[in-house]
Amino acid sequence: MKIALVNPPWHFDGSIYFGCRAPHLPIELGCAQALLERDEHAVLMLDAPLLGLSLADLVAEIGAFRPDMIVITTAPTYLFWRCAPPELRVPQETVAALRNLAPLLVAVGPHGSTTPRATLRKLGVDIVVMGECEETLARLAAGERDGVPGLCRHEGGEIRIQGGPQAAHFVDMAPLAWPDAWIARHHHHHHRFDATPAGPGAEVEASRGCPYHCTFCAKENFRNGYRRRPAASVLAEIDGLQRQGVEYVYFIDEIFLPNAELLEGLVGRGLAFGVQTRIDLWKPDQLALLGRAGCVSVEAGVESLSPEGRDALAKKCRLSTDELAERLVTAKRHIPFVQANLIEMPQDDDQTVQRWRDTMRDAGVWANDPVPLYPYPGSPDYRRLWGEPDDQAWERAHAWYLGQFAGFSDIQEERPQPLHVLERAPCTAPECCP
Repeated sequence: MKIALVNPPWHFDGSIYFGCRAPHLPIELGCAQALLERDEHAVLMLDAPLLGLSLADLVAEIGAFRPDMIVITTAPTYLFWRCAPPELRVPQETVAALRNLAPLLVAVGPHGSTTPRATLRKLGVDIVVMGECEETLARLAAGERDGVPGLCRHEGGEIRIQGGPQAAHFVDMAPLAWPDAWIARHHHHHHRFDATPAGPGAEVEASRGCPYHCTFCAKENFRNGYRRRPAASVLAEIDGLQRQGVEYVYFIDEIFLPNAELLEGLVGRGLAFGVQTRIDLWKPDQLALLGRAGCVSVEAGVESLSPEGRDALAKKCRLSTDELAERLVTAKRHIPFVQANLIEMPQDDDQTVQRWRDTMRDAGVWANDPVPLYPYPGSPDYRRLWGEPDDQAWERAHAWYLGQFAGFSDIQEERPQPLHVLERAPCTAPECCP
């Protein structure tokens, strides 16, 4: 079978999306390509943001390829499946442009994983894959349909859902390889602030999932259970990237946990890297090793400065606020940039938060102005407010969010628009249009 894997040409005007808007390697599509080519399918992978492709460019290249199946992702990168743009505007535009270029169109991503019926209707694709997509796509390419779990599709004039969201095995994923031309265009060093990038950057996935279940994290329908690739496989992938000139890697892991074998394998390579983690899970000697291994950027989830706030978020944090601050300062001794992520919580006093931010800033640690919480469908926070997600879950969460705050965080887009305006669809959540 001939298969085109497509990351659309994203734009975010009016969106609340506060993920990084620079191009990143499409790791979910790269993993899928590896499995498809293993099974001897012909694969064309196109990342429109990274390659600078317009919709017209996609139409021309995919039309010349003449695929049997086109796969379109509904989030810019696996890195941000947990906080994807709520709107499906760009995937809708992409499906409309590519609809007649293949007999089978498939959507993958967080939207279909949580609200498959709504995603199928909005996009007009033939199949929506629920959950981690790479192994399911391999089965679709082999011609399987009935009995494949994790599919939402049209059948006999109705929508049929087969099973629930799926999780890939992942731990046996071979080292990914990217075209030289892609790496040469990858100028972005995600979440790096210690230096002006000289050589290319890249993203790598050392582990998938998280053993914790914080209320704000929308990972339950994908990238949930914690799995770790063997260190040797990750290092082999990094070997290939360094041969291509990569000087900085960002680990997209939901939670980068201490891994002595991997970190010791990175020592002395001259490679800089960044991670996202929880600072309470690192001991001082492990932070020192993290720095020696080449880490130059840590994004650490603190979220709340009160025990009550952390308990409300189900953080299961065993350190006090003072101990968290001490651990962050310890990290800063070894790592050039350390960030403490904060969420706006009613349990936290505003003046206390601002004093703590000032104290951290004086110690060289950056703490953001607390971010208003978005109750992503698929998160415990969404269930707490409304129960299990239905077909209106994204509209409901978006309308609620827009009504909560007069202003937005210093890392978010201003003046976000209602979901139906972004998707150019009739309003199905009247509370967003009083």
